[in-house]
Amino acid sequence: MFHAKFSLFSKTKPLENKIDLFHDKLLDAAMNFKKAIRIYLKEKRSEEYKKINKQIKQIEHDADNLRRDIEAKLYTQNLIPDLRADVLNLVENLDKVINKFDEVVYEFYIEQPDIPEEYHMRFTEICDLSADCAENLSIASRAFFRDFSSVRDFSQKVYFIEHESDVSSGHLKQAVFDSELPLANKLQLNILISEIAEIAETAETVGVGEAIGAADRGADMSVGGVCRSARTSVGDAGR
Repeated sequence: MFHAKFSLFSKTKPLENKIDLFHDKLLDAAMNFKKAIRIYLKEKRSEEYKKINKQIKQIEHDADNLRRDIEAKLYTQNLIPDLRADVLNLVENLDKVINKFDEVVYEFYIEQPDIPEEYHMRFTEICDLSADCAENLSIASRAFFRDFSSVRDFSQKVYFIEHESDVSSGHLKQAVFDSELPLANKLQLNILISEIAEIAETAETVGVGEAIGAADRGADMSVGGVCRSARTSVGDAGR
């Protein structure tokens, strides 16, 4: 079976470095999100939680700067013009996932929800699933820039994790509303659970779908380029 590994970065090393840094920010946001929720469940809005809230805000700020820099390089230097729109959409959608991490951590900081200890493990679980979804999205997205053929394989794990997140968050909501908590507390926790699950949903919907579609178009163009080069070589040999 014919298989070729294509990369968008044959002549765009500075851009590659910027995009690598951007993917690192997504991973940083996911890992710090896991840590932040554990700190909150243990200490609520402690000094340590305030500190990690600021760290995630800085990650989000740095990611925004990188996104703007990547966009500027793509336009001003006319890099990878055939897939420019796909790259821009993918980077913007990855940035949305980073923004969601920042928003949820900040909501915990502002609202200071009272989460009964019996739900701590379940909250940790859905937070980990959302973070894992984003981490695997980063792998799928990096593959788009280096090996079109592997994007779909990596993306399947994101789909699976998002489904697990959806199921787990639904069970947690049901447990909350079946409890004896005051209605106001139930409603607050319901909204927070939805916000956490939305991270995974955002990663699955806007990130993976964009990566697969762009990779399919990129692979078609790359294979077309190989075929054209082969025809040219054959024609030159015949003359």
